[in-house]
Amino acid sequence: MKYYLIAGEASGDLHASNLMLALKKEDPKAEFRFWGGDLMQEAGGTLVKHYRELAFMGFIEVIANLRTIFKNIKICKEDILEYEPDTIIFIDYPGFNMRIAKWAKELNISTQYYISPQIWAWKENRISAIKRDVDEMYVILPFEKEFYEEKHQFPVHFVGHPLLDAIAKKELVVPEEFKKEHQLDNRPIIALLPGSRKQEISKMMETMLSLSDDFKEYQFVIAGAPSQDPEFYKPFIKKKNVHLVMNKTYDVLSLSTAALVTSGTATLETALHKVPEVVCYKGSTISYQIAKRVVDLDYISLVNLIMNKEVVTELIQKDFNKERLKEELNKILDSEHRQTIFEAYFELERKLGGAGASQKTAQLIYQSINK
Repeated sequence: MKYYLIAGEASGDLHASNLMLALKKEDPKAEFRFWGGDLMQEAGGTLVKHYRELAFMGFIEVIANLRTIFKNIKICKEDILEYEPDTIIFIDYPGFNMRIAKWAKELNISTQYYISPQIWAWKENRISAIKRDVDEMYVILPFEKEFYEEKHQFPVHFVGHPLLDAIAKKELVVPEEFKKEHQLDNRPIIALLPGSRKQEISKMMETMLSLSDDFKEYQFVIAGAPSQDPEFYKPFIKKKNVHLVMNKTYDVLSLSTAALVTSGTATLETALHKVPEVVCYKGSTISYQIAKRVVDLDYISLVNLIMNKEVVTELIQKDFNKERLKEELNKILDSEHRQTIFEAYFELERKLGGAGASQKTAQLIYQSINK
């Protein structure tokens, strides 16, 4: 079978790569062509465009890059027609993927959607397009199945969260070797996960690093995103207790005592590594004001959304400042508070449905296109 996959960011690249490996087990003759990243390339197949060329963050940034976005949509459609896949697999990235799905459905091309658009947060009216254009939907959050099936009468497959597989298959880190390799000392580590896009990293780093002088008994380790060049981070590494480790986020988290994390998939990754965290977010004023009016959620972090209560503190916009961040970091370094977070993390993992998401999804996709 010929599979065409579209992932538009780092987390999509990770989950798509694991899905590709699982599909190879189901379909030894599988061929892949895709929009994605380095991990998908490692899994095998042909990369059309890297997600670095696709990532635009926030309402204003998207509007400013509309010409590029529509050009990429045109390129994608032409490439799909030339490749003639047996199915297209969309991985999240709804602004782009839903447009391709509509076009593909009109041409009677099989459409499989892995990792649902977050229509439960905003743009719920997209449900009509999903019902029309998506043959099969594979959801990874437990409340999404109820949302689709009970509220909107659209059957979906809950396959569990692929992060459980991604974390489980990582090799154990030898602390002494890792610290020596990356010139770290023996002080406890506070991990900084400032995001994957240049504009969000720049917004987050100044405030995160403003705490380094107040916590000299710790070392701050920036988990460099695979989508960025190490040179980009150099201006942020000015103090002796601040370090950069590129492309080793899970290794950094496995050795960390606490973490400051930009809202997104990384909040869940941090929780599954059992690291107490403070969730941070600061966007452009205009983008934030628009988002506040269209997003109907009590929380922004996946941890709190899945648990339906505040497990980790969220510092958003004006609340994301040095004083509040210092206060919350002190809390998650306190042993009693940490124990409460750990207990919630174990319950969170139980709710996510166990390992095997990639393999379950691969089996269902293969069955679907072989009906």
